[in-house]
Amino acid sequence: RVRPHRTPPLPQSATERFVLLGGAMDVDLIGDAMEVDQEALAAAKTFDDWLEKAKDLETKAPDQAPKAYKDIIFNKDVDDPNAKGREQAIYGLGEFFVKQKRGNDLSDLAKELRPMLADLPKAKTAKIVKNLIDLLAKTPDSLYLQIDMCKDCIEWCNKEKRTFLRQRVECRLAGLYEQDQKYFSALEMLDRLLLEVKKLDDKLLLVDIHMLETRTHHSVKNLPKSKAALTAAKTNANAIHCPPMMQAEIDLWSGIIAAREKDYRTSFSYFYEAFEAYNSSDSFEKAKTALKYQLLSKIMQTRPQECGPIMNSKSGLKYASPEIDAMAAIANALTDRNLKKFELVRETFKKQIDDDPVVAHHLTDLNETLLEQNILRILEPFSRVEISHVADLMELNVVRTQAKLSEMILDGKLSSTLDQGIGVLIVFDQEEVSSTYDNSLKTIKNTSEVLDTLYGMAKQIA
Repeated sequence: RVRPHRTPPLPQSATERFVLLGGAMDVDLIGDAMEVDQEALAAAKTFDDWLEKAKDLETKAPDQAPKAYKDIIFNKDVDDPNAKGREQAIYGLGEFFVKQKRGNDLSDLAKELRPMLADLPKAKTAKIVKNLIDLLAKTPDSLYLQIDMCKDCIEWCNKEKRTFLRQRVECRLAGLYEQDQKYFSALEMLDRLLLEVKKLDDKLLLVDIHMLETRTHHSVKNLPKSKAALTAAKTNANAIHCPPMMQAEIDLWSGIIAAREKDYRTSFSYFYEAFEAYNSSDSFEKAKTALKYQLLSKIMQTRPQECGPIMNSKSGLKYASPEIDAMAAIANALTDRNLKKFELVRETFKKQIDDDPVVAHHLTDLNETLLEQNILRILEPFSRVEISHVADLMELNVVRTQAKLSEMILDGKLSSTLDQGIGVLIVFDQEEVSSTYDNSLKTIKNTSEVLDTLYGMAKQIA
């Protein structure tokens, strides 16, 4: 009988496997590794203790807290090979400056850290610098400080030849220029950066650049270029795993562009997707903006009755704010078809409406549409009417009423003429053009095409 071959059990420990392969375990190397681990643990514990003491000083003695943090950051006595302890101290000091609203000190900190950052890995340096800029953005009225900090950082990156970090800081600077309404400087920087990044084929950064282009072109009312930049962003985003927040921003701007093209049904679906993403990630302000644009889409579709269920939904209730109240009031005014009430709401919520250029643009269009509809409805029974009487019926001043009547006549929306000498509007009857002429022309055209075809066929047979 042949006994079945049994494979011996595999050794479990690294030592057993090493000996099985014919080697000899170096006990000294194991001891050295254990000592290194113990030293790293001790160093980490030391940094944790120091950070805890510095954190306590924030409340007990705020004036001494920055010095405590800087002692940790610039400490050379305790080994910190991964710079993890010093990194935590940098973030702690940055957050302390944000709480104290000391933007200048935070900007100075970024300059003080540069000698130390030169010794760190480039990836960690980029992370620290970007986080410091993000922290500075949280301090109030810090736009110009952020711009100066980005310019200094770009200059330092050029000296140190840190291309990866420089490109991202330049992208951030272009975004700050857009916020500061320096659109030409932003577009100039983005064009230069785009040529450089395309050669590297960094898809994620390309998406950021194209989204900045979309916002900037939209701000200068260049809709075709804004749409082209958004399409480029979508193309690059489809080629990579796009982060959820970036995808939400793409959806938000897709909705804004669709709304500018008066495709409000499509824009609502984009705003809904963006709202769901922001709501699930607890981005309160951005989720509130997406919800506001959802309500705007329903209003522009002349379906204001659907705004109530959206606002009263479980996810919509927690975003109650003056901005959402403004949209609700506009929806109510539109439901009542009351132009005076609509304009009163716009005056009451002037800040909330005018601060958002997207909402202001669409509500201005809606106001003009409502005004035109009211004028046409009022003029229906008249063939000759005084302008002052039309203004009284609409509860508007004579100057605005006359200007709007002139505009409608020039646009061909109103068949009438103004006699300004006596302040009278003469309304003409709409001429009903018979369809016989159009039908006759179509018949002649079709007959001509048939005869040409028959002539061609006869020529081939002959």
